[in-house]
Amino acid sequence: MKYRTMGTDPRTRRRVSVLALGAMLFGSVTDEKTSFAILDRYVEAGGSFIDTSDNYAFWVDGGQGGQSEELLGRWRRSRGIGDEVVIATKLGARPLAPGTSYVDNAEGLSAKVIRESAERSRERLGVDRLDVLYAHIEDPRVPLRETVEGFAALVAEGTVGVLGVSNHAVWRVERARALAAAAGLPGYEVLQYAHSHLRPRSDVPGDLFPDGSLGHAGPDLLGYLREEPGLTLVAYSPLLKGAYTRPERLPSDYDHPGTPARLKVLHEVARETGATVGQVVLARQIGGALPVVPLVGVSSVAQLEENLAAVDLELTPEQHARLDAAH
Repeated sequence: MKYRTMGTDPRTRRRVSVLALGAMLFGSVTDEKTSFAILDRYVEAGGSFIDTSDNYAFWVDGGQGGQSEELLGRWRRSRGIGDEVVIATKLGARPLAPGTSYVDNAEGLSAKVIRESAERSRERLGVDRLDVLYAHIEDPRVPLRETVEGFAALVAEGTVGVLGVSNHAVWRVERARALAAAAGLPGYEVLQYAHSHLRPRSDVPGDLFPDGSLGHAGPDLLGYLREEPGLTLVAYSPLLKGAYTRPERLPSDYDHPGTPARLKVLHEVARETGATVGQVVLARQIGGALPVVPLVGVSSVAQLEENLAAVDLELTPEQHARLDAAH
């Protein structure tokens, strides 16, 4: 396994594996025995960065979520897992009532919600401190200053380490970070967005967000990452939910003339390296110029093994350049 450091404050920054494991469906769609087997193998291979959220997976049973955090808590206790494994979670998108969703009834990002939701997550996970805590989705109803101060208060108390943000417009991320900096408070240092080799259109609605730009790491966010070396991008859905091997799964916002050209080069590099297409996608993120940690979701140990093999796949500078240039 390879590792990178996330966060800039020596008191809270963490060293994490370059491949993160998503636990979104653990404890709901993926049963406990299988989930434990995947987690055990991931840690055995040197993996140390697990991702979840307080609302995973509310859509499975029409509830409010929490199954994933609860399962991770049971796994930690049964295996004696301590702070050698970094668990990141999110708040802000938990439905306020069963049978509703984050689209029209999210918990939001008020200071009160941040404190109460973080406490519930710590209890479910069985930890004293949340290593990484994200603002999951935007909350335009709450002043950014209140959100910034709400997260910073938990860092000051020692119950949260590194702060992160996902699925926000880049201007809101920068404004929140500027408010934090001006007040001498910790700000967002980890950005979690969908990011893969194929690029979606940003002028049509995406799968999750009416504004297609919010969920994806577009040119503006990647440019921001390039100019701010203290930031890390955690790239979710790097394998597009299996669409590289099952094209019928490719979301409609990827249906444009650039997709075939990028797929052509991707398959060429896969043949040259003897790796799978998915391994090339992951290796490109792990070995690229920007600090990107791909976040993979798997439902079996076999799928995890294929993804783990990508960590040791080294692409040449020429292959990186060809993949970058394809359009």
